[in-house]
Amino acid sequence: METAALARNIKEKGLKLGLGAVGIAPIVPSEHAGFLQGWLAGGRAGEMSWMGRTAETRSDLRRRFPWARTAVAAAVPYLPYKEDRRSQAGLVAHVARYAVGRDYHVALVTRLRALARFIEAEAAGAQTRVYADTGPVLERELAARAGLGWFGKNTNLIGPRGNSWLLLGEVLTDLDLPSDAPVTDRCGTCTACLDACPTGAIPVPYLVDSTRCISYLTIEIRGRIPPERRPDLGDWVFGCDICQEVCPWNRKTETVAEDAFRSGPHLERRELEDLVRLDEPGFAAEFKPTALERPRRRGLVRNALIVAGNTGNERALRAARERLSDPDAVVRGAAAWALGRAPDGAARRVLERARAVEIDPEVRDEMSAALDGSARPPSAGAPRTTSAQGVKTL
Repeated sequence: METAALARNIKEKGLKLGLGAVGIAPIVPSEHAGFLQGWLAGGRAGEMSWMGRTAETRSDLRRRFPWARTAVAAAVPYLPYKEDRRSQAGLVAHVARYAVGRDYHVALVTRLRALARFIEAEAAGAQTRVYADTGPVLERELAARAGLGWFGKNTNLIGPRGNSWLLLGEVLTDLDLPSDAPVTDRCGTCTACLDACPTGAIPVPYLVDSTRCISYLTIEIRGRIPPERRPDLGDWVFGCDICQEVCPWNRKTETVAEDAFRSGPHLERRELEDLVRLDEPGFAAEFKPTALERPRRRGLVRNALIVAGNTGNERALRAARERLSDPDAVVRGAAAWALGRAPDGAARRVLERARAVEIDPEVRDEMSAALDGSARPPSAGAPRTTSAQGVKTL
């Protein structure tokens, strides 16, 4: 079969498998390799040390896969709803939309593997490798090179007709297939994403400082979130969607009716206080089949406690008292910080008793800071919040 016909068949099969959009790009050294090195050298990756360890492969996939010639890139739309998450029943906090359903990796990888099997059947002896968000691949660059969109100023891929609510993945193959043409950047003079970011994580167009990004803070930091960064979470317990919510190209994006991306019971039946009270068995049972498993129980409970302190959620703050005796020191420290922002004297008495028996010096310091007022918000009664319709800093 001639390569043009094979490429056409592969793309058609990808669409039938539910991959949304499929394009083909050559595997060549990244034109952004220098930018990646500078980004890493500037400390923008924070604690994501794996970015540095895999930088050479990301810059040139052929270093690890010398046989690879072509990437069949896919972009799957996932927007499950447009309204404010807090207007729905259940969790009174924000979770990034890609994480409200079952683990998106499973849904995406299943389809990509089916496409890889199709390629191997159509071209006997073809070699393939599938990735979806978990490999040393500059997926947005491959997708852009394959004509699936352009880099927005928030660094998300925006589809040719708009829509950045996209999951990306690819099948690497040793076949030489004709490539698709890239699309033109259409952000123009718009700076909505830069202006809306509440933490200044997009200091200039096309650059994200991960260390200031709410998604990084809630997901990638495994230990204590620095106290000065905790108010930045607002009411986000996992990830952040603000720069996509304000993007004009997303105004007409249609929601997706697919079950894999709809809100699941792990959120719909949960209040913020339930997340604060999560133990290891409960976390494993309800959250391991979802993307919210990534920060583990420690990170998710830590985030919920910080959100409780930021929003003044009374029931969650009452639950926070129980976490002062949690087996995990990071959780105990976050509980102390949250209770330090509570207005009632009962929280102070509980903190004093907990400090008297605390053996971890960092947690004891957290408790002391909470008791001396260092954890209190700058103005009582005016918690900082982020809105799904924009941003408010009160």
